[in-house]
Amino acid sequence: MMSSNNKLTAKLMIQGTSSSVGKSVLAAAFCRIFYQEGYHVSPFKAQNMALNSFVTAAGGEMGRAQVVQAQAAGVEPEVRMNPILLKPSGPTGSQVVIMGKSQGNVTALRYHGEYQRMTWPYVTEALHGLLNEYEIVVIEGAGSPAEVNLKSNDIVNMRVAMEAASPVLLVADIDRGGALASVVGTLELVEPEERAMIKGIIFNKFRGEIKLLQPALDFIEKKTGIPVVGVVPYFKIRIPDEDSVALSEADERPTVSLTEQLDIAVIRLPYISNFTDFDALQDEPDVSVRYVTDPANLGKPDLVIIPGSKNTLADLRFLHESGIGNNILTLCTEEIPVIGICGGYQMMGRLVKDPLHTESELEEVAGLGILPMVTEFYPQKHTVQSKGTILTDRGFFKACTGETVVGYEIHMGRSTLDEGHLPLFNLTSNGESNLDGLQAGNSYGSYLHGIFDNDSLRASLLNWLWERRGSKRPVEASLSQAALRESAFNELADLVRQNVDLERIRAIMGIRADS
Repeated sequence: MMSSNNKLTAKLMIQGTSSSVGKSVLAAAFCRIFYQEGYHVSPFKAQNMALNSFVTAAGGEMGRAQVVQAQAAGVEPEVRMNPILLKPSGPTGSQVVIMGKSQGNVTALRYHGEYQRMTWPYVTEALHGLLNEYEIVVIEGAGSPAEVNLKSNDIVNMRVAMEAASPVLLVADIDRGGALASVVGTLELVEPEERAMIKGIIFNKFRGEIKLLQPALDFIEKKTGIPVVGVVPYFKIRIPDEDSVALSEADERPTVSLTEQLDIAVIRLPYISNFTDFDALQDEPDVSVRYVTDPANLGKPDLVIIPGSKNTLADLRFLHESGIGNNILTLCTEEIPVIGICGGYQMMGRLVKDPLHTESELEEVAGLGILPMVTEFYPQKHTVQSKGTILTDRGFFKACTGETVVGYEIHMGRSTLDEGHLPLFNLTSNGESNLDGLQAGNSYGSYLHGIFDNDSLRASLLNWLWERRGSKRPVEASLSQAALRESAFNELADLVRQNVDLERIRAIMGIRADS
């Protein structure tokens, strides 16, 4: 039952007929639309399964999708917006993060039972807290509400809709085909009281002439008795993706002339995390970012990046066994720059140790030996937002020495540098200072996520890479990441406004025209 102490808050829940139908992006669009209309808006998703996470100002860890939605709503992200986060760490298990704090690894079988039921009070407390404090809460579901094998322990779809007394918009991906059947099938499989919560249908990712679709829209309304409140066209607006399902292996090989763009190869690790670190590079017109799994496709790029990982030792073993590690070492001898972020930084050292099995069953794996350091894992996770100063004046940092750098850290490993080696940054987190990062030749590593979002540092890196080619960077200037993000949110809001019946959606939410 809905808590009686909630003030009158408007709610809207976005559920889907399956995963990857566009729920996260549409929720972000509605957050921005209502923010533009002057409302105090919060996103909410009870449980997220993703490897892209973020650290709040208070040091809590949460899913990246709700961070993006909070930014679209013009509010500071906080863990109540995503009280339960599952970070897959193996084929059958995940690290469980509750209200921003890691609770360790749990198998899927154990989680989808008593453990999941135990998390429900955290969900309801966070949900009602937001409902009490905001004028509008935009709620996102997960997967499909019709997954009957998981329904008895549901804490993210219809149970949340019922708890919040929130109307639901059901979203289907019409680009996939079978969208009409998926809508009808979903409505058939949910309980009658749940079906009554679904007040509108949105078809997403439409390509083509809307007049040709109209007979299908008429049919679905007649068949279900539920109005179609929008047909959103397929679009390519840069909104950070929730998880690695968005990464295409088809992009492994360079697709443009090297005279036009820099070729940056990011190693697509099996447990890659926080690949949103590289969105800022992808936004640059003179940069091509590709994700590589096959050593034959690595080639000789301008820069290799080893990203973060949810299972550093397993991914390090993948580098050794796949042959990509040897390819990276060969590129190092040819002075091709390599940058490691967080887990990638750890892999570049001599050795990674996990004696307490905090992350995997492996106890230690030899590193790539690129950077002179050793990493050991500890049970307590380090999750902080960090800000500091660039110390080094070598390599691409020469143009930005002494400048400010900001980002966030999420790691359980601690790296010890060999004696006599200087760090890259002096960082401050929660009032405490610490040194971070390491350089050896043209290879660099750091625990700092979001490092490329620093506009000056990113520009220094790209200018340096062009200079290494004996060329001048062809782009005079690029917009800041903050400006690009705001532009993307506004573009997304405009697109959705034009293609959904907002007046009807407001009525569904109980928002009066004069409110």
